[in-house]
Amino acid sequence: MGQARKPKGIPLCTWRYIVMLSVIALAFTALLGRAAYLQIYEAGKLTSEANKRSVRLQGIDTRRGVISDRNGIELARSIPVQSAWIDPKTILKTPSIMHSVAWKKLANVLEMPEGELSQFVKQRKSKRFVWLERQLHPQQAEFIHRLNIDGVFLQREQRRYYPTAEINSHVVGFTGIDANGLEGVEKAYNDILLGDPGKQRVVVDLQRNVIENQGIIDDAKQGEDITLSMDSRIQALAYRELKAAVLRHGARAGSLVIIDIDTGEVLAMVNQPSYNPNRNDQRKPQLTRNRAVTDMFEPGSTAKPFTVVTALEQNIVKPNTLITTTPGKLKLGNNWVRDGVNLGTVTVTKILQKSSNVGVSKLALALEDEPFLDTFYKLGFGLDTGSGFPGESSGRFSVRPNWTDFEKATMAYGYGFQVTPLQLAQAYAVIGSGGVKRPVSFLKVDQPLAEERVFSDNTSSKVLAMMETVVNEGGTATGAALESYRTAGKTGTARKAVKGGYGDEYLAFFAGISPVSDPKIAMVVMLDEPEGDVYYGGDVAAPIYSNVAEQALRLLNIKPDKTIDVAKKSSRKEGAHG
Repeated sequence: MGQARKPKGIPLCTWRYIVMLSVIALAFTALLGRAAYLQIYEAGKLTSEANKRSVRLQGIDTRRGVISDRNGIELARSIPVQSAWIDPKTILKTPSIMHSVAWKKLANVLEMPEGELSQFVKQRKSKRFVWLERQLHPQQAEFIHRLNIDGVFLQREQRRYYPTAEINSHVVGFTGIDANGLEGVEKAYNDILLGDPGKQRVVVDLQRNVIENQGIIDDAKQGEDITLSMDSRIQALAYRELKAAVLRHGARAGSLVIIDIDTGEVLAMVNQPSYNPNRNDQRKPQLTRNRAVTDMFEPGSTAKPFTVVTALEQNIVKPNTLITTTPGKLKLGNNWVRDGVNLGTVTVTKILQKSSNVGVSKLALALEDEPFLDTFYKLGFGLDTGSGFPGESSGRFSVRPNWTDFEKATMAYGYGFQVTPLQLAQAYAVIGSGGVKRPVSFLKVDQPLAEERVFSDNTSSKVLAMMETVVNEGGTATGAALESYRTAGKTGTARKAVKGGYGDEYLAFFAGISPVSDPKIAMVVMLDEPEGDVYYGGDVAAPIYSNVAEQALRLLNIKPDKTIDVAKKSSRKEGAHG
C-alpha cells in the first residue's frame, strides 16, 4: 500500500478574505463616521425634530385668590374641575371612532345628538385643539375618562364657587369661564386675584400623557387672597330684611348700604332683585348690576340736613331760630314750593322734624350760592366715592350759571340733582363722624386711608340732635326708632322723573345714623316704586332701617345708649306690679 496523501493546509490569507475584511472595515468606518457626523454636526437639528413630536410647554396651574369677609368667612373660592377637548385630526384619521358605542355614549353624557357631535368634529377637521365642554361635573369627567376615546382629552381647570350665592353677589361679582373677573370685586381686583401662570417643559407620549418633566421655565405666581370690609352676618340680615320689604310692598327694586363711620368701610350692601352667581343662566344685566353704586335718584327730603348744616355753619340760624312757613306754600317766580300742611312759625329743628319744604327753601335762599353749593360738592355729590368699584356712577350735580331761586329752593329739598345710595350713605357718614369725610372702602382697613374736614364737629352735633327728633315721637320716621339705641335720620319720598316732568311713581328712602351718642354706622335704605297707598319713606323704608340697625349694632358689639328708656320701662313694670 502506498502512503496516504497529506491534506493541504488552509491558507492563512487569500485575496477574497482581504477584500471581505476591507469591506467590513469600510462599512464599520462609514457607520462610525455617520454616527459621529450626526452626533456632532446634526445633533441640534435632530433634537429639534424629536422635540417637535414629544416636548411641550405646559402651563403651571395657579390658584385664583380667595375672597373673604372681614371675619374670615369665604365668599369666593376656586375649585378644581375637568374640561373636555378634542383633536379633530386624530379623530378623523380613524372614522370608525364616530360610529362606535363609546362615541354614542360620549354624545349622551354631553347631552348632544350623536350626529350633531360628529358634525361638530367634521366642521373643525383642520384643528388640533377644540374645546368640547368646559367645567364638567365630576361624574361626567370620570365617565369620559373611562370611555378612553382617541382624540378626546380632559384638562384640569378651575371654577369659581360662591358659598353665599345671592347674598353677596352684587359686591363679590363673578368670573367668566376663563377665570377673569367680569363683575364686582372679582373685576375690580382681577389682577391681584388672578396671579401669573408659570411654564414648564415636559415630554409627552402619543396619548399626550406627561412622561418626563424637563424643568420650570417661568415660575408661577399664585393669586393673592383679599379680605373685604363686608360683615357676612350683617349682610345676610340686610338681604333678608330688604327682600321681605320689596316683596311686601310690591316694589320694583331696592337697595341698602351700611358704612362704618369710623373707617369708611362698607359693612353691607344689598340689592333687590338679586341673582345666584353660581348659575350662568341668572347672569343678566338687569339682575347683576349693583344698583347701590350705579343707579341714580333724586334724594328728596334726605338732602334737607345738608342745607341746615350750611345755614348753621354760616351762622345764619341756630337750631331754635324761628322760621315762618305760613301759609304752607311759597311762590318763587311762576312756581310754588308747598308743604303737606301749614306748619306756621316753627324752629329750624321743627323744619327737619316735620320735613318742611317751605322752611328749608327759605334757609337756602338766605344763603349765598357759593357756601350753599360748596357743602354739596365737599360731601362728594357729582363725584364718585373713589371706591374703585366697577361701573360706579358719579351722580349728577350741575348748576346753570343763572339758576333761579326756584331751582335753588328745590335743590334744598332734594330735587334737581341725582345721587347713588352709596354717595348718600357716605354723606350721612360725614355728619356722623363730626364733619369728617373718609374714603369709601370695600376692603378691610385698620384705619381710614385719608380724612377731610367738611364742617365743624359742633355743627355736626347740632344737626344730629335735630335729626334725632325726626325719629322720635312727633317726627316723620318714628318707624325707624331702635329699641336699644338712639337714632338720627331723615325720610325721603321723591317722584320719579319722566320725560317732560315727573310721573306718578315714587322712590322711598330713609337715611340714618346710629347710635347718636357715639355714631358707628350710617345706613341708607331705598325702595323703588312701592305699590299701593303706602309709599312714603317713613312708612316703607324706615322700618327696614330699624330692623337691620338694631341687630347690626348688637353684632358689632356696640353698647346700647338708650339706658334711660330701659329704666323707665322697668319703673313702669314695677308700678304695675305694685
